[in-house]
Amino acid sequence: MTQKIKANRLSLVVPVHNEEDTISMFYDAIQEVKPQITVDIDFHFIDDGSTDETLTILRDLSVKDDHVHYVSFSRNFGKEAGLYAGLKQAQGDYVAVMDVDLQDPPELLPEMLAAVQSGEYDAVGTRRADRKGEAKIRSWFSAQFYKWMNKISQTHLVDGARDYRVMSRQMVDAILSMSENQRFSKGIFTWVGFKTKYIPFENRERVAGNTSWSFWSLAKYAIEGIVSFSTMPLTIVTFLGLVSFGASILAGIFIVIRALISNTSVAGWPSMVTIMLFIGGIQMLSLGIIGRYIAAIFMETKNRPIFIAKEEK
Repeated sequence: MTQKIKANRLSLVVPVHNEEDTISMFYDAIQEVKPQITVDIDFHFIDDGSTDETLTILRDLSVKDDHVHYVSFSRNFGKEAGLYAGLKQAQGDYVAVMDVDLQDPPELLPEMLAAVQSGEYDAVGTRRADRKGEAKIRSWFSAQFYKWMNKISQTHLVDGARDYRVMSRQMVDAILSMSENQRFSKGIFTWVGFKTKYIPFENRERVAGNTSWSFWSLAKYAIEGIVSFSTMPLTIVTFLGLVSFGASILAGIFIVIRALISNTSVAGWPSMVTIMLFIGGIQMLSLGIIGRYIAAIFMETKNRPIFIAKEEK
């Protein structure tokens, strides 16, 4: 998949999964802003194992326009794998990541590209200034994730940041050097460094189709982000272990003293059960957190490919 980099070119990386209703609209929207962009544009669609007519549309579009390229996965590997595959395929010395559902405003592209071309910034990203149209409970959990992630991780995440961004070739190469299996792109974009500017915009709804991101999918993605960029949960487990150990020693001393003074040990069974449940709960929680980190290590040691391409053009 390695190809010669072409100068004066902007490569658009667009992961898609069951997006037969939005691809043509996205392509047309880019054509509308194309005259405002000073470099050539090519498209790199990554079909993440779609089961609808997405691949057929991409084939037809690539025949119609030589600037349209695509990679079709052998199955669904997830958006993170799609982003990685797209960045690997992208040829331009400027690379943009966009969603196909037009929630990422194409009209911002000229401004974003110009800022990177100026050399003042290595990347220009976007963030949602509001979450209008999104379920309140989902917005609340999202806000809490950014809040606590920034407290427990040294990698700062911008609240409301989208994957939508334009990056220099140097920054893309740095991202590709991180070939880890457990990927969390929002964290990786920040971790590699480079000077980045964020442009706020009002939240937009999908132009068509339904999102494949359920609440449970987002929750799992958030857990992957925490495991990938923070060891604070392990520190918390250590602290809880010390606290529970100290509490158990104090409780033991108290029980022995009470037994020596009043010899009414049978009457204390509720407190004993409570202590046992408390310590047992901490142990199960701790094992769960440690197990999640071990699972991440297990997946990395397998050294499996991040994606498998079945077809590409």
